[in-house]
Formats: sequence, C-alpha cells, structure tokens
Amino acid sequence: MSWLQRAARRYNPFGGTSGRSSSHSSQHSHQSDILHIQRPLHRADEIAPSTSRDESMIEVTDDHYDASTDEGMSATDPMEQTGNEERMDSVCTGDDWVLQRHPRPNELSQDTQPIPGPSTSSHSVEHLRQSQRLIGYQARASSGSPNPVGGAACSQSTEPTEGPHTMTSLGKPLHRLTEKQKKKLFFIEALKTRYKVDYDKVQPIPYIKDRLYCVDKVYVEGGFEFMPTEQVTRGSGSWERLESYKPVFSDQRIQSVRRIIEGDPGYGKTTLTLQFAYDWCNRVEGSPMRDVEVLILLRMRQLSGIRSIYRAIEVYLLGSDPRVKEADIAAIIGESKSAIVILDGYDEYPDQHSRRVTDIRRILKLDLFANTPVILTTRYLPGYLAPVTKRVRLTGFDEIARDEYIRKAVVGEDEIALSSIKARLKENPVLEDLCQVPLVFVMFAHIAHENKDFQNFKSVTEFFQYMIRCFHEHLKIKSKELNTVRYSIDENEHAALDKLAFLAISQENQQITWRRTGMRKQLGRDFYETYLASGILVEEEVVPERSSRGVEVRFYHKLFCEWYAAHHIVYILSQPGQSVPLNELFRHMKPEDVQYVYRFACGLNRDVSSSILQYLEKSQGRSNRFTLLCLLEQSGDVKGILGNVRDMCSQTVNIKEGDNRMLQRSTIQLLDIAAGHGILVSSLHLDQCFSKFDVTNACIVLRSGLRLTNPKTLKVLRVSGRTRETAGDSKGIEVTREELLGLFRTCGALTEIRFEGREFLLPHSVPTEMIPPTLKTRNIIVSYEDRRGMIHQLNWDDGHWQTTNEPSLRIPQEELDQKWALEELAKVTTDGIPVSCIHLDRCFSKFDVTNACIVLTSGLRVTSLKTVKVLNVGGFTGTGAIPSDIEVTREELLGLLQTCETLEEIRFEGREYSLPLSIPAELMPPTLKTRNIKVSYERRRKHGVVHQLNWDDGQWQHQITSDGSVRVDIFQEELDQQWGKKELAVLSTAGVSINRLELVRSFSNIIDDTQSIILTSGCTIPVLQTVQELWIQETDVDLEVFLKILSYTKECTEITDLNFYYCEAPDKVDPEMIPPLLKERGVAVDWFSNRWRHLDLDTGNWKDEESEEDDSDDGTGGTGSESESSEDEESEEDDSDDSE
Repeated sequence: MSWLQRAARRYNPFGGTSGRSSSHSSQHSHQSDILHIQRPLHRADEIAPSTSRDESMIEVTDDHYDASTDEGMSATDPMEQTGNEERMDSVCTGDDWVLQRHPRPNELSQDTQPIPGPSTSSHSVEHLRQSQRLIGYQARASSGSPNPVGGAACSQSTEPTEGPHTMTSLGKPLHRLTEKQKKKLFFIEALKTRYKVDYDKVQPIPYIKDRLYCVDKVYVEGGFEFMPTEQVTRGSGSWERLESYKPVFSDQRIQSVRRIIEGDPGYGKTTLTLQFAYDWCNRVEGSPMRDVEVLILLRMRQLSGIRSIYRAIEVYLLGSDPRVKEADIAAIIGESKSAIVILDGYDEYPDQHSRRVTDIRRILKLDLFANTPVILTTRYLPGYLAPVTKRVRLTGFDEIARDEYIRKAVVGEDEIALSSIKARLKENPVLEDLCQVPLVFVMFAHIAHENKDFQNFKSVTEFFQYMIRCFHEHLKIKSKELNTVRYSIDENEHAALDKLAFLAISQENQQITWRRTGMRKQLGRDFYETYLASGILVEEEVVPERSSRGVEVRFYHKLFCEWYAAHHIVYILSQPGQSVPLNELFRHMKPEDVQYVYRFACGLNRDVSSSILQYLEKSQGRSNRFTLLCLLEQSGDVKGILGNVRDMCSQTVNIKEGDNRMLQRSTIQLLDIAAGHGILVSSLHLDQCFSKFDVTNACIVLRSGLRLTNPKTLKVLRVSGRTRETAGDSKGIEVTREELLGLFRTCGALTEIRFEGREFLLPHSVPTEMIPPTLKTRNIIVSYEDRRGMIHQLNWDDGHWQTTNEPSLRIPQEELDQKWALEELAKVTTDGIPVSCIHLDRCFSKFDVTNACIVLTSGLRVTSLKTVKVLNVGGFTGTGAIPSDIEVTREELLGLLQTCETLEEIRFEGREYSLPLSIPAELMPPTLKTRNIKVSYERRRKHGVVHQLNWDDGQWQHQITSDGSVRVDIFQEELDQQWGKKELAVLSTAGVSINRLELVRSFSNIIDDTQSIILTSGCTIPVLQTVQELWIQETDVDLEVFLKILSYTKECTEITDLNFYYCEAPDKVDPEMIPPLLKERGVAVDWFSNRWRHLDLDTGNWKDEESEEDDSDDGTGGTGSESESSEDEESEEDDSDDSE
C-alpha cells in the first residue's frame, strides 16, 4: 500500500466526502467519497498560482479507515519537523481544501516509497492532530456559498495556508483548541458528511437507480399550513397558510421547542428534512438553518430497540467513531448555542407502542431536550405530546407546484413537453386526487414524459397496474445490457409477497418493515433480488441496541404495500367455499387509513368486489361517497356509477371539517365526475371547512388543503363558518372582491351562495364596473352574516349590501369577549339598528338604577339598551352549588324595563337570581302596563316552573314546564326559600311528581304537631305526597331531630330515599324508634360525610356501601378505593397512551 493511499485513509477522519460530487452522475455515490491529496513538486511557499489542479492533484478513492491494517507514521509534530522529516498541511487550491505533503529532499523522485518508522502509541496522537487540522479547514471551507450540486464551496483565495496557524470555525487556531472543542469539530463535520451522502442521492423514480439528484435540484414546495399558537394541540382548530417551509422555525405564531410536521404518506416529509439538512450543511442564505450550530436528523424507522437518543446518534450519524462518545454527544448538544433535533417518521417508529420508557417518549413529553427545538414528522399524532407542541402540516401539490417540479426535474424549459404532461393528467381525471400526493405525481410525471404509449385510465387500479408494469419492463431492458444480472421472475407471480403485505397491513399496529434475512427466506433469493432491483422493495441498514448491524426491507411507498395486500384479499375471497367473515378480515383496516386496499381489491376482481361493496354498504352506508369510489373501481368505467352520482347530487352534498381526508377526497372526486358529465349538484354545503377561493387556479380550497377544482355544475353553495366558540381568536376568513367574482364566473350553474357564520369578512361593496354583465343577468342570490349577526344580501344594481334581518348578540362570561360584544352593540345602537335579542350568558351582576345601565360580573357596563327587543338573562340552571346569589330588587327590575324603550320581553333563567315575590300596583308606571312587556322567571330551565309577571295585579302566574323530571332546590337565602315554597305548592297542587327535593343549608327542624319542615328563614313546608327523594345537605342533625325527620318521611308516602349529605348524624339509632312503615316501604336511608353509609333499619347500625353503589347524581365523592382505582387507571393510561 503506498503512502498516498495510507494518507488518504488517515486524513479523512470519518470516511466521508472532502471533495465535490455531481448529483446528476451515475458515478455519484463513488465521487462523493473522493479525497483530494496534493503532492507538489516544490515547497508550499514556492507553488506558482498558475499551477493547475490536474498537474498537482491525485484523486484517491477513500475506503473506510481501518486502524488494524495501517502502517506506522512519524509522530513528530509538523511544526517541529526539520531535515529529512516530511510535512503534511492543508491548503486551499481555489476549489477545495486538500492535504499537501512536503516530502523529504531525498524522496522527491520517489512517488510510492513507504513512510519509515515503527508504529507507536504516539502515532495515534499525530493521526488525531492531522485529522483535526483537516476538519478545521473543512469547517472553515463550509462557510462559503453553496455550489451547484449542493457541496460547500471554499474561499477563492489561492494562497497556501499553514495548517497550525489557520483560524477554525470556532475562531481559534487549531493548536489552541481544547479537547472538547476539537471533539465538537469532529462531531459537526461527521454530521455534514453523513447528511451529504443522504441529500445527494434523491431518487425520484425507484426503478431508475442510476439517476440520482441533489435534493436542492428537485425539491419543490407543496402546500404548508400551521395551527396558530392560540389553538389547542389536539382537536380541529383553524389552519392557516404558510408561504414556505422556511418560516417553520422563524414564524412567531408557531414558536415552540416542540413542533410536529404532519402529512399523509408520500407528501414529502422526509424530502423536507433532507432540504433542512442541505440548508444547514451549506449555510443557505435566507434559510433558518443557516445559523444553527448543530443539526441532528434521525430516521425513526431505524431506531428499533434503541432507548438512548445519544446511542442512536453515535450509531447512525458518526459510524461509531471512537473519538466521540455518547457522553460527548450529550455535552455538545447541551452546550451548543443553537441546536435542532429532527425525528423523521414517527408513524414508522417500531417502538411507538412499547411500554418501555425511551428517550423518544421523554423528548415528546419535554422531559429531555427541554430547551432544544425538536421537530417530529409523522402521519398521525402520537398518543403523548407536550402541551406546548405546535402543528404544521403538508397539504400536497397544487397545479403551480406540479408545474414547478416538471420544469425543475423533468423537462427543463421545454414548454411543449410540459404541456404534454399536463394534458395527460387532464385526460385521466381519476388520477387528479392521487396526483396531489407529491411522490405519486413525481412518478406520474417521469413515466408520462418517458413513455410515449402512456394511456388513458378509467380507474386508479388501471393506473397502478400500468405503473407496476413499467417497473418490471425497465428492469427487463436493463437486464439485456452487456455484463448485467439477468432477472427471469414472472411479474404476475407474487403470492408470497401478497401474503406478507397483507399480514403487515392488517395488524392493529401496522409495521411494514421486515428483516432482510427473513424476507429473503420467505420470498426466495431470486424473487427478492428481482423486486429489490426493480425498486419496489428498498433496503435500509438498522442497528438494534446491543446487536450487530442488520438490514431491514420496506416497500418504496405504502401504496405498493396496499397494492400487494389487495391481491391477497382477492385470493382469500375468491377461494371456493371461503367462509372468512369480512368484518374479521377488515377488522384493523379502516378505510380512512388504507382506502386503496379496498379500491384496488374492487378493481382487481369484479366478483370479489361485490362482497366488499356489500360489506361497505353495511358499515359505511349505501350512499357513502367512498363506497361509490369502490364501485367505480369495480365497473372500470365512470358510466357504471353515473346513476349513483346523480342520486347523490340530487340531495345536499356535505363536506365537513370533521370528515377525514379520505372522505373529503372521495366527495371531491365524485363531484369532479359529476362536473365532467354535466350532472347538476343541487346543493353543496361546506361545513366549517372552507378556506378560500384560488383565483389563479379557479378552484375552492378547503382547510384540509384539498381542492375542489371543477365546481362548474353547482347550483347552490352554502358555506358555513365556525362559531365564535370553535373559531377561538381567529381573525376570520376574508373573501376579496376578486375571489367572490371569480367564484361566480367559475361556478357557471350557480344560482345562490350563502356565507353563514360570523367568521367571514366579505367586501363592503363590489364596484359596478367590476361586475360582468353576465353576472347581473344571472341575478345570483349572494348573502352573508356579519360578526354582529346581521344578514346582508348583495344588490347587483349598485354592488352594495342590503340588510335583511335584525342582529342578535351574546355576551359571554370572558371579559375579552364581553369587550368585543359591547363594541359591536355600540355600533349597532349608533346606527339605529334594532337588536332582536341580547343574551347575557352567566354574566349579569345587577342593574345600576342611577346610571341606567347593566353591570356585568367583570365590572363592564352595558349602556346601549335603547334598541333591544328581547333581553335574556341566563344563569346557572344545572345541579350543584350556585356560583352566587343575585337579588334583583323591584327598583332594579322596573328601572331596567323603563331604560329599554323598545323592550318586548325579558327572561331570567337560573337559580342564582331571586326576583321580588310581587310588585305593588302603585309602583308600576302606567307606560309599562300599556307596553305589556313579557317578564318571566325560571329557576330551573325545563325542569320546574316558569313564573310570569301579571301587570294587572303585580303577582306572578305559574306555568309548569317539566318534561317529566322535576327537582326543587331550596337554599339558605330567605327570598330563595320563599320562591322554593311557592314552587312546591304549585307543583303539589297540580299533582306533579317531584323526583328530588334538596334542602341545602336551609333545613332547621320539624314541627311536632303538623309534621311540617321549618326552614332557616321560618318558612314551613308541609307534608308532601309527591316527593320521591328528600336530601338534607350541609346541616348537622342530632338524634332527636334525626328521628323527627324519619317520622316526616313516614308521612310522605311516596318518599323512597332519604339522604343526609355532608352532615353529622347520630352514630347509632335505636331500631325500636324507627317507624315500622319505613321498613315495610323499603325506604333507603343513606348518610355521607367522608364516605357513603347505609342505615340498617333492623339493627339501627350504619354499614359502609361499595363505591360502585354510590349515588352518581350528587356529582361528588367516592370512597378511598375509588380514588385508588382511578389512580391505577391513570397509571395504566400513561403506560399505554401512545396507542391512542
């Protein structure tokens, strides 16, 4: 071995790239590992600037360094070498940093003489020094501008530089760096070397393995959306558009140490992470990665059994280099000024359902890397997330992104070829949805460009059959070339692969990767090698913890797994006399997760598809849109389902925000079919899912990112927005004049469009000069509801809106929302617009008679009351404790009625309000009598009595509103007790059954003579024969009173339950003192202080009840065992929360 080869091995520290590589060359994978070693004819300070690279450079292919076969080298420091000792320095040639050897004088004519000297322990020290020197220069060189193929260009200075005196990327000469700083340099350069290998070998067409690209040459941005900071991490909050991938790190609205990038399979999540890596390695201008010090990028599918994140970094990114250990990695990341961790493919993480605590779970829960930004890419959300996690999602390719990719990676500036590819996509409308998936569109574009016999497809199954055939045909052509491997496997025989795919995809927790040895054994070596060479299968190296390196195999994309799994389903269902229940066969295969399994199976075999369609009709419904798409695959022709499509379009077609993407896509595809065949859609309802109208592409964009590209046959379009509760602090959706007019022009059959909900912001007017004459003649009905609840309709004659209703307004409990509502109310009142109703939702405090205004619980005041027609004062109407007791005096009530000049009705609903028992006639102003305002009071809405004021005598008239379940609660306030007594009398007189009477801190005693209950205010409640349960709460009773209560219960013949809740009761009762009638009627007597106990009427003793027998209606409490059980369940939930 020559000194030159040994030097090449020694001075490339991690076996990575030091020179350039062409990402478009078939030799790319070898060129990326070339190390340039310069051997000049003179000393470094005598090299002429004109010396060409070809004359002074020798390129040596770098194998991985193997210390066991290396020969000795002088351990003398280059700065101290004299005489015949040689020097090795790094210099810049104008293109790359390279190693420069200064030979001994007696060695100038010898090119391959071995370097003398024994191998000593000091040898490794010198090796380390010289390697560090090279890395220091590489680090400095990497700060230059990116070159055309993604490598880092160095400084253009041609002056030779002495290694020991060169400034490193840390701002110090190499010989002054500490060991920790040197390790950091090793670490960073090893990461860049690793990432470059990955981002320089992007392979758009899996079966064309000699066509590799640098990611920057083919990466095209699809759609990006984010959920704003104000939204909850889980759930269906609003999504807003991001213009690029770059703001993912910099946008203040999604600033967090935890971000998730979501996307369906094939949407470019992994490609995006490679673009991040490219930006970091090359310090791309304008990229948020430019100033990041350390970037960690790991593929989660490779982390099987690896619990330590530092172990994963060491194994996959450093190649187990001995100079940087796990502890060093932890220190480097922890002490870095800026570090980012990217974990790619959580949905492919083998240990996501494991109960073992791994670093991945700790990272997601913010227990590890708490201050380090982490990005997780995934198809679905993990079961455990830190509350600070923010969400970004990829929405696929629109037409602009498709055109950009075709130009960038397929046809260049050839506009004719571009038009040809686009025309082929339009000729295949069944592929429109599928080609929103970037990975599928990339394959479509290349195949459509290269195959002149590209045909029109009637179904997705047909297209996939054609694509698989292309894979195999390309392999056959390559096999015919000279000195190539011959493959002779029949492409139609793949039963073993079908079964493997089915078993993987039909599991509850899908894991579609296999160990190479096992898969090769099951499939057979020849079959395996054929499908590997075709690109349908892909190998990937993995290193399980405490195991040697291995290789796992996966399909190029999940769609291929679904394709072969569908073949196995067809095989099972086509067997004579097969008896496998379909609900068992498809138990873990939800259509929203594996929709193409169903569609492929229906397209592969018409007989089998009948069984599958029957199953889908039972589980999804006959008119379900997905069922119709499967029917399309079965018929192989759109004409076969046109009748079904007409039936669907004759009714209202709904697309909801809560629908999964599969269902939304299915609906859009069917609407495209309807438009293509001139079928009118009577009404389309976009329920909380409308995002905007894309004027450029003439299509409706949904919140999910999906697009309705062909809405020309819509008759009525109804666009519902979210309510203020579900919209949160969203600023609303602005619909511009251009969007509105573009929507009218695109929807040629449109007769009406309605924007419902206060989320939409439409233009104040549409100038008449902007309105095309054709739109005026069509006279489309256009209406919308503004934030004040007012409905407006567009007048086509002058382009202005006409108001068609009176607004209503709700004022909630939150102070910020109250301010917004009061501003809107002030605007309406100033404009003199009548307000149909104001609803004060649990926020009424009092009426300020002096200042003639309503005071809210926040302290804010409602002064704009002159135009209100109905005032609804809502309060607490449920069970449990009352927030507060609010007494509305006669003066307040009359003052409120006089201030609201247009008031027609006022309603008080809730137990916290206590109104006067009557209003003397002399206090009533004559004007109020003549206005005859409806004043009503309901303590428990729909479960008791409504009281309405009679203006003739000032008394209340009573109306029972029970729906069969009446409950009366009486509290300690005197006025509340008087109202409670009045309601009991009304109900008792009417013979209405009272299922529960609760005396909350209001019970005092029992009158012996009349057996009546005395309340704390002195009010009395006689014996009631319509009460079923009596509850005495938060009032201690002694033995004497306890026995009186038992006697009262005996007189109330309908009582079945007597409960003492949070009371002190006697510990034991003499059974002789217990009325025998209670035993005969089987009355249950229960007592709760710190646990539930039941009175044994035979012995007079209290017995503990089981926690599961507790009365759930009290809404509280439980035994200690119940709490412990809850804790156990919570612990189990924490262990298995990743399976949600």
